[in-house]
Amino acid sequence: MAQISGLHTGTKTSGSGISKDAADIALLPVSCPGCGALVQTVEPLEAGFYSITRKAVKVFSARKEAIKIPKNTIEDVVYKGALQKAEGSQLQEMGLANLSILTANTPIRIAQDHPPPIQDPSENLPLCDRCHNLVHHHFGVPIHHPSIQSIRDTISESPHKFNHVYHVLDAADFPLSLIPNIHRLLSAAPQRSKNRRSKTGKFYKDKNISLNFVITRSDLLAPKKEQVDSLMPYFIRVLRDSLGSAGDDIRLGNVKCVSAKRGWWTKDMKEAIWNRNGGSWMVGRANVGKSNLFEAVFPKGRTEEPRHATLQIPAQSAGLREGGKHYDMGISRNQVEESVRHAVGQVNYEETPEQYVEHNEASLLPPAQPETAFPVMPVISSLPGTTASPIRHSFKNGRGELIDLPGLSRGKLFSYVRDEHQAQLVMCDRLKPEQRVLKPGQSLLLGGLIRITPTTPGLTFLACAFVPFDEHVTSTEKAIGFQTQKHESRVPSIAKPGAGETIASAGKFRLKWDVTKRRAGPITSPKGVGLKVEQLPFRILSTDILIEGSGWVEVVAQVRKKRFEQSSTSDSGDVWCGDAALESEDIYPEVEVFSPEGKGIGARMPMSAWAIGVGGKKTSSKRGRPRPSMKGIKKREKRLRAESK
Repeated sequence: MAQISGLHTGTKTSGSGISKDAADIALLPVSCPGCGALVQTVEPLEAGFYSITRKAVKVFSARKEAIKIPKNTIEDVVYKGALQKAEGSQLQEMGLANLSILTANTPIRIAQDHPPPIQDPSENLPLCDRCHNLVHHHFGVPIHHPSIQSIRDTISESPHKFNHVYHVLDAADFPLSLIPNIHRLLSAAPQRSKNRRSKTGKFYKDKNISLNFVITRSDLLAPKKEQVDSLMPYFIRVLRDSLGSAGDDIRLGNVKCVSAKRGWWTKDMKEAIWNRNGGSWMVGRANVGKSNLFEAVFPKGRTEEPRHATLQIPAQSAGLREGGKHYDMGISRNQVEESVRHAVGQVNYEETPEQYVEHNEASLLPPAQPETAFPVMPVISSLPGTTASPIRHSFKNGRGELIDLPGLSRGKLFSYVRDEHQAQLVMCDRLKPEQRVLKPGQSLLLGGLIRITPTTPGLTFLACAFVPFDEHVTSTEKAIGFQTQKHESRVPSIAKPGAGETIASAGKFRLKWDVTKRRAGPITSPKGVGLKVEQLPFRILSTDILIEGSGWVEVVAQVRKKRFEQSSTSDSGDVWCGDAALESEDIYPEVEVFSPEGKGIGARMPMSAWAIGVGGKKTSSKRGRPRPSMKGIKKREKRLRAESK
């Protein structure tokens, strides 16, 4: 990608031979604060492109040109500060005892002809054209997703000795967004085992990389914080099963569940990031909520105690020289410049060119954004691949840093959805779906793209779709024609033309978890009949069918106890029923799922979202108008007829 030097030809040049556009581009930051892409002026549709004629770019360039600090101002501050803090005997030896500046008891500040600029919230770093279109017009071109190897190489270039990786997981399709063996792929410290003597950390190539699992967007699961908090044992159990044999002997005490939208448990995470020095990295797949979480947990507006520009001059071997004696200034030039900028409220754009301007173009880690109390946060969009390059924001004078990394590829399901419906594919708000009944010979069609067909004959299924697109129940024969786009239908579809040719089976999924205690209603409730599960002549089985990036479908079926007790040894709900040998027998109800290329589908232990009140009852707005009372209607009509005669 072209960098700052790649400018258009034919631009107007000044007397010095430098084009006006080049001078304006040189005033811009090295990378876009919204997506992290390096600034370029060659490809208008690519990330990092800046239009010189845009108003925001012009205003920012003019403002930055106006707030430059003259070099002589910095030198005057250093000189005056050193003389004011010097002792009288030292000044007499240097012949500076009669200066008028020594009698003025004034603090260190720049001259009045450089007044502090007015701080306005709108005076932020401008976004590139792609980020501007995403924020204001909701369209843009996605970038190519990086691989896990490039993410590992990026973290290996970290300037910090201690690094902490937050593996962000989406609650909508948890744990489908999990990256298998992530701690090995990133050369992170092994997960702590259940052994009480297990070590807490380990260094690889002079770097300590720890790992945390963060389940974000938890507000999609339940309306209350306490309800989501009660699901933590369920999350840990599902995550342990997803890790395979490696998850049997680890503690999993590093699992957190947060909601950036509602502010649930983000304060604790923000405090942990502030107190921990080093680099904190947001790693995960695309559209799992990394940038949204980044904005919620970054410690904005927090600064340490300001370091005043006080000068101490002990007689040591370095510093101000006069008459063969050496005096230590006690303060560096960078600290004085930082104090001057803090006094006038300016942003440090020109400090340390190696960090902000002159960087290694072959490096995967771009330069950090200027450290401010309220930096420009990454752009949040439903477009997969919004973040084009790592976005670095430091705090605590560079001792801590939070980095938002680009998301890994999440699947090809997005490519089979029409452009106008792609934003609809991502669940943004908590849903209250209706429970659908699937009788024998019927199927559930989701958005015209995904089909769920029961394969167990003579059994009625219940399906509750927690997905942001429309669902439709019809006969299996019609559903096949609608999904493969061989028959026209009035059912709304989000699939692109030609997507029906790629439909394939994603597999058969068994309903092998017992949820009788949760689903039986008042029969097993202590406030109702209060029967035990063992006394019931039936069992209720369930599973959650996961749709990548969109949500899940809770499928439930009821079977006879005589058929089920052959494999079940459990006595309560949400417990794995049977072993591997019994699972091979045809005793569990099954459903088959069809999707484009047979991908983007998974299954998990049921969360019973409908039972805990996520689905809820039918709202009054969806109910039909109640039938009016017919009491006395016939008598009134008979009386009116008699009066009319």
